[in-house]
Amino acid sequence: MLGRTANNVYWMARYVERAENLARLLASTYHMSLLPAASGNDARQWEAPLQLAGDRGDFVSRFGEVTPGSVLAYMALDGDNLSSIRCCIRLARENARATRPELTTEVWEGINQSYLELEAMSYPKLVDQGFREFFEWVKERSHLFRGAIYGTMRRGDAFTFSRLGTFIERADNTARFLAIKWDMLSPGGRPMAAEDYYRWGALLRAFSAFKAYREVYSGIIEPRRVAELLVLRRDMPRSLFACTAEVNDILRHLRENAACTRLSGQINERLQRNRIDGILRSGLPRFLNGFIARNNELHGMIGQEFMLVL
Repeated sequence: MLGRTANNVYWMARYVERAENLARLLASTYHMSLLPAASGNDARQWEAPLQLAGDRGDFVSRFGEVTPGSVLAYMALDGDNLSSIRCCIRLARENARATRPELTTEVWEGINQSYLELEAMSYPKLVDQGFREFFEWVKERSHLFRGAIYGTMRRGDAFTFSRLGTFIERADNTARFLAIKWDMLSPGGRPMAAEDYYRWGALLRAFSAFKAYREVYSGIIEPRRVAELLVLRRDMPRSLFACTAEVNDILRHLRENAACTRLSGQINERLQRNRIDGILRSGLPRFLNGFIARNNELHGMIGQEFMLVL
């Protein structure tokens, strides 16, 4: 496969996954803001999506004060914000169109239909539809996209690079999401209050991990166990360990002796060796920020190895 084509397929998958993860974060923030005890903490809650996307400076210059409505409009539908859901789907479609011959009809029509529906969406329509319904729609379209890839595409290079982009992006978003929310939700030495359990439950639901938590731990929600589930559990599909294991398997299949394959093996091996108590003692946000840096390094090495990105 040509490096340019591999790059297009890789970024197509990354942008769709990014749109889904942003929808998950916005949905979680919206649900937490509805809790009675959150009324005095609204501004801090709504800072999280801006921190994840790294767009706070642009947001403040255009909107000024952080409010739920302005953040939702900016992060969901703003066509000038390259990190918005609308722009992510638009960029995914542009990459899909550039590599159209490599995709099946089902994959192309799925991403094109998502793009057309989003382009017709406005903020008043979003309010009428309902925020929860919109976020669920974004997640469903992402699931449809991945399902079409898995169910209709030949297991060739296009399939492989689409999955590589998905798991690189998912690992990055899980780490950023958890790093932002950890300090915000941690009780800080005081006993857990009733509203804390609701907030941690909302965080688990953002990762579609609430049922998995109940199955694995079958007890009350504890921050330590939430961190373990989302960082170190191989059987949790959005965990860092699960994502890095998938990336390592894909890279070993593509090129066993490449530098990026060795780095992905080191990242995954470090997660395999770590225990959650040691990570928490050294500081979970510090650990996650280190992971984000290494994941970004891996992304750059993949570009140099396969996509002629210098």
